[in-house]
Amino acid sequence: MRDRFPRLSILGASLVLALTVSATSVQADGMATGRQNLACGSPSSIDDGWTTASPDSVGMEGMRLCSIAARLDQRATSVHSVVVVRHGKLVFEQYFPGYDQPWGQPDGQHEFTATTKHDMRSASKSVASLLVGIAIDRKLIEGVDEPVLKFFPDHQAAKHAGWEAITLRHLLTMSSGIEWDEARSWTDPKNDEPHLTFEADPIGYVLAKPVAAPPDVLWTYNGGGTELLGNILERVSGKPLEAFAREVLFQPLGISDLEWKAYKNGKIAAAAGLRLRPRDATKIGQLVLNRGQWNGRQIVSADWIAQSTTPRFQAIGYFGSTMFYGYQWWMGRSLAGDKEIKWVAAFGWGGQRIFIVPELDLVMMTTAAQYGQPKEGLAAIDILSNIVIPSVRDAR
Repeated sequence: MRDRFPRLSILGASLVLALTVSATSVQADGMATGRQNLACGSPSSIDDGWTTASPDSVGMEGMRLCSIAARLDQRATSVHSVVVVRHGKLVFEQYFPGYDQPWGQPDGQHEFTATTKHDMRSASKSVASLLVGIAIDRKLIEGVDEPVLKFFPDHQAAKHAGWEAITLRHLLTMSSGIEWDEARSWTDPKNDEPHLTFEADPIGYVLAKPVAAPPDVLWTYNGGGTELLGNILERVSGKPLEAFAREVLFQPLGISDLEWKAYKNGKIAAAAGLRLRPRDATKIGQLVLNRGQWNGRQIVSADWIAQSTTPRFQAIGYFGSTMFYGYQWWMGRSLAGDKEIKWVAAFGWGGQRIFIVPELDLVMMTTAAQYGQPKEGLAAIDILSNIVIPSVRDAR
């Protein structure tokens, strides 16, 4: 849809941005106090492992990317960051101040920069999937067809009939068939998700749920299954989940500034508690794009990446039911002109998104505070489909 952004519009957007910068006090590092990197999103060099480059040097229209901030202003989107990587190089980043509800911190106005951690929310699930793959690669787990009950001999008395048929694969694809509903209001006692935060034994709570359907019959979004996967990783590795993740995933990616938050009951929130810098979260996307490699090192097997990003279920009831689901990863598409472009993504509540576009060798990451809003996540797909993808001048 390149004709949506004629040169006049791009120049106009750039003028708006320039006027905004001139009207805003500027810090010593040359960035405006209100918004970071308004000068067309030129990435900063902060020695975090990323090679930076200009968009034009990797076959993208830099001036088109300059219109992102103006587009977000039009949408009143509560977006906090946009990061773009192509051909393995960081080519664009912008940060925006605004309201947020950071885990364990006061709600309110916050500033965001390249070194500010942000809640990933349910994008944590996709990271948990990578950790399961690494555990399988390291022979800590035999495979995805291992029965879940094998890992919880101490909870045998709590489970209902039907659990013996549920495997790790069913947890990964959210097709276990257990009775679970987290689509209700947070204050609704029938919402299962809050129980993960206050139950003394949240793992026992999940394992005690009745089985509503045989595995592979119903797709139901289920953070409880991800919590079981996180606990299984702790059991097979003999380490807390964050420690295991740091050793096998984050350290190899050069990520040291992270948190994996715990629920009020002290249980680490495998399904939602990860906090990362947006640039570091983008490394997760690049790892998947590179089929499990980072800087030439195979961190997770290419086979696991392929298995994880294979569509396995229609995601009925979420995001218009138009997307597919794999092993804790979403799959969808964007329309660029008259061509459909497929992507893989990690989605987190509030607008946290990591988009991986293999066909274009592209990764885009956003953070936001669209918690509970009807337009949650729309800004991310809008700028991906209508600005970032159309900015690509060459297919590879």
